[in-house]
Amino acid sequence: MTQTVATLARPRHQRLLHDSLLVGAHDLGDKPAIVTKEARLSYAELLDQAARLAHALQDQGFERGDRAAIFMDNTASCCVSIFGTLLAGGVFMTVNPQTKADKLAFILDDSEASILLTESSLARNWTPAIEDNRTLEGVLSVGVGDADERVRDFQQVIDAAEPAPADPGTIPVDLAALIYTSGSTGNPKGVMLTHANMVFAAGSISEYLRLSADDRILSVLPLAFDYGLYQLLMAVRLGATLALERSFVFPAETLKRLDEEEITVFPGVPTVYATLLGMKGERTFPNVTRLTNTAAGLPPDFHDRLLERFPNALIFRMYGLTECKRVSYLEPELVHEKPTSVGKAIPGTETFVLDAAGRPVEPGETGVLYVRGPHVMAGYWRQPELTAEMLKDGPVPGEKMLCTHDFFTVDEDGCLYFLGRSDDIIKTRAEKVSPLEVENALYAIGGIREAAVIGVDDEVLGQAIRAYVALEEGVELTEKEVIAGCRTRLESFMVPREVVFLAELPKTTTGKIRKKGLTEIEA
Repeated sequence: MTQTVATLARPRHQRLLHDSLLVGAHDLGDKPAIVTKEARLSYAELLDQAARLAHALQDQGFERGDRAAIFMDNTASCCVSIFGTLLAGGVFMTVNPQTKADKLAFILDDSEASILLTESSLARNWTPAIEDNRTLEGVLSVGVGDADERVRDFQQVIDAAEPAPADPGTIPVDLAALIYTSGSTGNPKGVMLTHANMVFAAGSISEYLRLSADDRILSVLPLAFDYGLYQLLMAVRLGATLALERSFVFPAETLKRLDEEEITVFPGVPTVYATLLGMKGERTFPNVTRLTNTAAGLPPDFHDRLLERFPNALIFRMYGLTECKRVSYLEPELVHEKPTSVGKAIPGTETFVLDAAGRPVEPGETGVLYVRGPHVMAGYWRQPELTAEMLKDGPVPGEKMLCTHDFFTVDEDGCLYFLGRSDDIIKTRAEKVSPLEVENALYAIGGIREAAVIGVDDEVLGQAIRAYVALEEGVELTEKEVIAGCRTRLESFMVPREVVFLAELPKTTTGKIRKKGLTEIEA
């Protein structure tokens, strides 16, 4: 059955990830959905463009379940590509625009992508990546550049198509997305997420963040990063407005947009907040009512300093992983009472901290975190052994729950405390040390903009603790002063043996400090 924008009726139930766009276009029409520096799309325009793209994809043979790789920056075209793929019945894969050719080629081959949606500014990486590919049936590029015969102009194809995709018959258990995530070693693996997974996660997160259609979200996070992607999904679900920045490279410009777009919600990661707090001036942003943080622990020392800049904001500390999107959140009213906690399970889900025998740990004891809920992934794409490592038998026969392989403790109120990844915990002097706890102590010293702690091999200690720090502008600290500051805040076995000063700590494309890169730096 062919559907036009006019006949894409408001669904009675939002079962599929793109149903929210149909609702938004029906109910909100001209309200801004996506705002970038280059373009503004209303809900009606976003649906019209996505429907035309879906029709064009179907015309070239794209079928239900086919994969579309979206290799784009944070642009309106990227948002159109996501919803166009879904309307066509496909599975979208947003790939970070900083991804190099060899990794992109692997993702295209591994997923057997049928279509690549991209832009000419990234051709230096996607042109070699598609050279030997045998599954791509076409490439749509914003600006075709110097490319081969498979490449067509993205906007010309959309403009020439009718907004009338055929109904692909998608149901909630069908895959909506493959999100490729890197492990500590080897090639990236594709996390399989169904429509049901993502609809539930977007709803649960929107609920606890207390978001509404009146909110205006500004995201500097890549749409290829699930934290960034869900800003789009939640905004459209609610009928809110999403303002996109390509990055946080020019923080002054980003902060300017907070005012210009009357932003109420600002999601970030610790490195973004560290940069913001290190900027000179006393400028405040009273319109912002929500600050959210995940991907890495927010140092407790940041809380009061952020509230000086955002006096009306609620601060949400959160923890999650791509395999279930989000695990827990701390009610912002508890941020000073429990400054290092990541809170409790998100609405509609359940968490357990279990010991090696599978028994719940007592408050204060260390265990591994397990997660139950409709948001848990379907598995890793064509990786049954890796899937079995993460999805374990749950309490209900036939159910699978997610084993995070992350170490946690829980307090008497049931609030969770992240200690570290299973491969991050430092074992020194027969004691287990959480790098996060040491990093929090470093930030509390004052004058430290970025901090990361790792364990290095030591014949006597097993592992010695090494800290890497970047100082705020104009601050001078010696190694002895930093170590002395740690001694006043930590048990002796947790104090770093050495401190390495860097101008900037290495980071991943999503802004997280890249600890693996630290081991390549001479101490």
